[in-house]
Amino acid sequence: MKTDEELQKRIAYEKMLAGISERAVSVNDLGEFLDGSLGSMGGILDVSRIFIFTYQAASETFSCICEWVARGITTLEALDELKITIPWGTKHLKDGEIINFANTRDIPGDQYRERLLVADVKSTLNVPLFIRGDLYGFMGFDECRYHRKWIDEDVYILTTAAQIITRAIENKRFEEELERHRSRLESIFSSVQDAIITVDTEMNVIEANKAAEKICGFKMDTGQPFTDCTTDCDQSCLEVLQKTLKTRSTVQDYQIECGHRDRSKLIAMVNSSPLLDSGGHFMGAVLVIRDITRLTHLEEELKERHHFQNMIGKSEKMQKVYNLLKILANQITTVLITGDSGTGKEMAAKALHYGGARANGPYIAVNCSALAESLLESELFGHVKGAFTGADRDKIGRFEAADGGTILLDEIGDISPLIQLKLLRVLQEKEFDRVGESNPRKVDVRVLASTNRNLKEAMRTGEFREDLYYRLNVIEIKLPPLRERYEDFPLLINHFCEVFQKGYNKKISGVSVEVLQAFMNYPWPGNVRELEHAIERAFVLCRDQTIQLEHIPSEIRDYTPAHINRRLPEDTNNDDPEAIRQALEKTDWNISKAARLLGISRWTLYRRFQKYNISRPVDNV
Repeated sequence: MKTDEELQKRIAYEKMLAGISERAVSVNDLGEFLDGSLGSMGGILDVSRIFIFTYQAASETFSCICEWVARGITTLEALDELKITIPWGTKHLKDGEIINFANTRDIPGDQYRERLLVADVKSTLNVPLFIRGDLYGFMGFDECRYHRKWIDEDVYILTTAAQIITRAIENKRFEEELERHRSRLESIFSSVQDAIITVDTEMNVIEANKAAEKICGFKMDTGQPFTDCTTDCDQSCLEVLQKTLKTRSTVQDYQIECGHRDRSKLIAMVNSSPLLDSGGHFMGAVLVIRDITRLTHLEEELKERHHFQNMIGKSEKMQKVYNLLKILANQITTVLITGDSGTGKEMAAKALHYGGARANGPYIAVNCSALAESLLESELFGHVKGAFTGADRDKIGRFEAADGGTILLDEIGDISPLIQLKLLRVLQEKEFDRVGESNPRKVDVRVLASTNRNLKEAMRTGEFREDLYYRLNVIEIKLPPLRERYEDFPLLINHFCEVFQKGYNKKISGVSVEVLQAFMNYPWPGNVRELEHAIERAFVLCRDQTIQLEHIPSEIRDYTPAHINRRLPEDTNNDDPEAIRQALEKTDWNISKAARLLGISRWTLYRRFQKYNISRPVDNV
């Protein structure tokens, strides 16, 4: 067993990791994050100097990007050590090796050793940092006051801290890449050349630009009949052009779906206007085709951000949960998942397991509140034959079954003090005894725990051990209740409707505006699970295509909020094909005016066109 001093040290280390992990969830300024992380480490570790160097492969040099020094210690800048070349150290760091010397005079690399001795470094520990398999740099810990030996437990903690910081750096770089990618896309969309084709009154091509050949898939020569050019395509734009030639009027924002031999599906926005000479005489028509297929693909790409593994939500709080899950997926550190009942704690646990390196290993979940203390001990650790009445054979426990994978301890707040003590040993020593056996067994398993209880309060009242709490709560993932993420309702409703459409073989597309408003007003004590059950009940009762108020539970339908009704998300306003057609008719099929009348964007209206197969009658174009 560890001494009180060792336990206090361990708790301090775990608090340090928890603080770094919390800051890593949302990094706005990378420099501030690194300075803050190194500062918190310096205060806990009592070391002379902590620094991070990045590696430049072309010159095989390292450059310092941040540093923390204890009081009275010379900075690297003052030592002129902000850019270094260490051939021996580079080789070992590239191989993923940790450089750990209690006495720098023992370092084999002459150039590296002499550099440290000149800087009066007595002990050093350097941890390599990798991003996407390539050496990013290293995190260093120098001691200038005495010879310090970093033990395995220290190295494990510092390596874990380095990994968390590296993942934060990687995520920040990825965010910056996404922002650059988004800017490039916006630049492409704003500067893309539309296809411009002019024809005379007999529909012979006068001129076509290069973009027309690219978009339409064929070259158009001057004097060639337009109908001869379009023999290899769907001719979806032909009727619009004919209408302009016949009526000498303009057609605006007419969406088509077309294709040619080199491209099967192209979504385009078509405009056709009369072509007039300098004297104002009608001489043909101008057809402008804008390819909006990329925009559609971009929207599909953005939809991916509304899901993570099997979790659904686009709200800011869910995005923070996704970011944290991505950071922790490939870590081995213990994670505590908290949240109200029905918020999806086990789904978060599965996302951590199946999104990381242990995905091919076993995933074992144990409901700690469902078993008595004696049964839970046997269930977790196993037992040997004769250990107790009814133990007629050896049985492996859930920890052994999860070896090489992940174990989820669900409802961890309900376990007894005895089981708490035994769990603490497993977490600290990575070993346990079967019931009735005194032969310790080693296990390689990642431990996740979940609870809807307030463990801090339980710890204060003595129901939960403080040392176990801090060992479990290395990093906490707190799932928000449904009442704090109302903007996720459309996604969740669509998801459950798709699930139950298959299960009940019904073509129910969604809920009415009145039902959605009732959902928005209701506090949802049962969270997502309660929403799922409410929609399933509605599927049983509904005989129409849309769920109405009479189909949902009375406690939701009759609930009266004490505040003003929440505003419906934009994508759910007026999602009714008849209302859309009426708005289009009122505005003479002016897309912009109809969208404003409905209170939605033009692109949302275009999506509704595709969803309900709405197209403008040719007689009205």
